[in-house]
Amino acid sequence: MSPSVKRLADVRQAMREHGVHAWLIPSADPHLSEYLPAHWQIRQWLTGFTGSVGTVIVTQDAAGLWVDSRYWDQAIQELAGTGFELQRTSSSLDSSHLSWLASHLSANAVLAVDGRTLSLSAFEGLQNQLSATVICRLDLDIASQVWDDRPALPQEPVWALPEAYAGDSRNNKLAQVRSQMKALQASHHFISTLDDIAWVLNLRGSDVKFNPVFLSHLLIGPEQATLFIAPEQVSDVLVAALATDGVAVTDYSKAFEHLAALPLTDCLLLDPKRITCRFAQATLAPVVRAMNPSTRLKSCKNQHELSHWRQTMVADGQALCEFFALLEQAIEARAESPFKENMIDQWVTQARSRQPGFVGPSFATIAAFNANGAMAHYRATEFNASLIEGDGLLLIDSGGQYLGGTTDITRMVPVGALSEAQRSDCTAVLQGMIALSRLRFPSGTPAPLVDAVARAPLWQRGLDYGHGTGHGVGYFLNVHEGPQVLSYRAPPSADMALLEGMVTSNEPGLYRTGQWGVRIENLVCCQAVASTDFGDFLAFETLTLCPIDTRCFVLEQLRSDERQWLNDYHRVVRERLSPGLSPTALHWLFTRTESLPL
Repeated sequence: MSPSVKRLADVRQAMREHGVHAWLIPSADPHLSEYLPAHWQIRQWLTGFTGSVGTVIVTQDAAGLWVDSRYWDQAIQELAGTGFELQRTSSSLDSSHLSWLASHLSANAVLAVDGRTLSLSAFEGLQNQLSATVICRLDLDIASQVWDDRPALPQEPVWALPEAYAGDSRNNKLAQVRSQMKALQASHHFISTLDDIAWVLNLRGSDVKFNPVFLSHLLIGPEQATLFIAPEQVSDVLVAALATDGVAVTDYSKAFEHLAALPLTDCLLLDPKRITCRFAQATLAPVVRAMNPSTRLKSCKNQHELSHWRQTMVADGQALCEFFALLEQAIEARAESPFKENMIDQWVTQARSRQPGFVGPSFATIAAFNANGAMAHYRATEFNASLIEGDGLLLIDSGGQYLGGTTDITRMVPVGALSEAQRSDCTAVLQGMIALSRLRFPSGTPAPLVDAVARAPLWQRGLDYGHGTGHGVGYFLNVHEGPQVLSYRAPPSADMALLEGMVTSNEPGLYRTGQWGVRIENLVCCQAVASTDFGDFLAFETLTLCPIDTRCFVLEQLRSDERQWLNDYHRVVRERLSPGLSPTALHWLFTRTESLPL
């Protein structure tokens, strides 16, 4: 019997004891984070599915995992023999699990979902889908009743981001947030999203893997603010520095009662997408609903931050030159010294660790050879990693956290001889990436609307991919940052506006199940380029500096202007990365940046 089968039986027994007919498990914690502390990885513990997102529903006679196409192949493998059935969704925004619940819950049925891990907007969507007779219990912690060795919450030290790297002072950031609170006629603002708190307070931590954040909540008042955090995480020196800026430090567990104590004469600003229903229901004070001001403020990087980010891209690009030079040597010698996919994560992390300002990876490296590349979020371990042998495509998606910025890059590496079909797929993806890189658009354009530009070269061939084309990226913060999302499946809105200073990934892809996967990714920044009678226009500045291996493409399929873009990009890459490289890496760089004939 697999561990998941035993755990599923224990869950169902606990549900019967509480009169619960269905248990809904979102991939979330009280901060609605993407990457979760082990304490909140309930879905993974129960099902064995290790993907970063997914929704689980358990009833007495059914158990399902709802995930989009990025995870289908992975879920099929990891759910085998667990008692959980894969439920395919069209995207991460798909709400088909709610329709499933509505059709499977009879009148007066009881649905349990931990109110500490469900956003207010998701709860309201749930209520709209379900019959009014279905009873939603938000107070049950079923996981703790069946998870005997559940890990404790992390409490790692918190530290101040050095002033040399901070884009603005803590006082100024609090003033910017308060200015927007005042415009919304709110006296107080409660924030639970960890990257927002870290940005506002110019603090960083390591409670969440890959993200330099710390478990906390923040209540901002008209003149004073309160940081709710485990006291042992904050030194006396930092407590004093925060107090100087009007920020008090209180125990993490006290956030709920502070919200409940707000008088009716106050008005509380809450972001329904970024606050859990438990905290939203804590207060009796009037509430105004709007996006966290800090979410938009931190998404538009200032020139100080971008200056550091460009320097970081040089450091990251030089690390990648050293890494790819080593990798190609390993590929050439693989017959005598075979290696597996999981070695690649070690090599690229070691290369980055030698660069100044490097803190750690920004996500788990994806190194996927041939068929494994068709799983968009595949992760090689010592137990499942494939040997790099024979011919094929090697997809490598990696990134680093530096004091001066966050990186995220995907490159394709040919191993042996590529087929014409593989090279044709790579070419289509490259054309999509170039098309988006060259786009000009009005400032304020909703991000989902530009997604089609990157997909057009694939759509013309009858091809597509299931994930979005781009996501926002934080400044030494989360590698996935809102509010912008480049995906035609996301509803366009004013909150999704593309604005000057936003850093976004540009990563079209193509995945053939059981054969190979293709993805090419750079980070780009929105920059003002023109002001005309028709408005202000933006264009994308490419920040990432690393050669794109031209051996992967059918050059005859590239137009002359596309070749020119690639030549221009490689000229910049060569100029910026050459100084300081080892002779081996420099030779690799010059080889991989040779100009294409026009």
